[in-house]
Amino acid sequence: MSGLLALLDDVAAIAKLAAAQVDDIAGQAAKVGAKVAASVIDDTAKAGAKAVGVVIDDTAVTPKYVANLPAARELPIVWKIARGSVFNKLVILLPAALLLDAFAPRLMTPLLMVGGMYLCFEGAEKIVHLFGNHEHSDASEATLDAASLEEQRVAGAIKTDFILSAEIMTIALSAIEAQGTLTRGIILALIAIGITALVYGAVAVLVKADDAGLKLAQIGRLSATKAIGRGVVKAMPSVMTFISTVGTAAMLWVGGSIVLHGLETFGVTVPGHFIGQVAAQAGDAFPGARGAVEWSVTAALDGVFGLALGLVLVPVVNRVFLPVYAGIRGVSEAN
Repeated sequence: MSGLLALLDDVAAIAKLAAAQVDDIAGQAAKVGAKVAASVIDDTAKAGAKAVGVVIDDTAVTPKYVANLPAARELPIVWKIARGSVFNKLVILLPAALLLDAFAPRLMTPLLMVGGMYLCFEGAEKIVHLFGNHEHSDASEATLDAASLEEQRVAGAIKTDFILSAEIMTIALSAIEAQGTLTRGIILALIAIGITALVYGAVAVLVKADDAGLKLAQIGRLSATKAIGRGVVKAMPSVMTFISTVGTAAMLWVGGSIVLHGLETFGVTVPGHFIGQVAAQAGDAFPGARGAVEWSVTAALDGVFGLALGLVLVPVVNRVFLPVYAGIRGVSEAN
């Protein structure tokens, strides 16, 4: 009997030890999990912030796709585009980005530079379009019924979103510091979902703001309420113009900085070094606000570089690339 009791006592001791070990493992796992979660959140925030320029432009571009369509269809159209954006990011771009990151990481910098040049081209083209003679006819759209026009607009918006989303995903992936394909994939997916919600949530607010203001002006019980409604309606064109301007500036800034960073990676350091020197001298002139001044000067000069590069690319793309592409596409369709 004494032997049996001793055995049971040993079993109890082993059970206590095992429980202590499990508790220790659980505690360590919780600590590690918290660190991983904090790292994921930190990486998500940093990577998402780097894509801010493209996000602003994406938000500024999308409202034009609901122009001249029935007000009742505005939110459904935004929802359709948002679904297409999620598909672009999660189903197509996320796996492609992870595959490149895993098997051809050296291609990430050239792809980022190509995306940066696209942003510079887009920003410069908008400025050229603003100051040039841009009278055009909407005869092709005028021949379509509302349903066909909506379908065409949604398809065009999703194509544009694909290009902008590709740049967002590439910028975000390049900024993620965490290791491991699964972790990087989770962070990238969180960024994709978060940015899509942010962009199209903002777009939904923007496209319905004038309707909300008009409704407020009509049914408001107080004169102040009606005045606010009228103010919103009057302000929206200026708000949209401001957002578009900020979006263009952000495209040139982000595109220019991406190309400059890529050039430095390949050993071309003169442009980036010059901008750094000018920013440092400006910071020396305002020591009380050195960080803000250096950042502002750097961003402005990155934008100037982006505009100069974009102005070079505009005629090249419009007079060489697009005609060649149109010719190749025409031959392909003919065959």
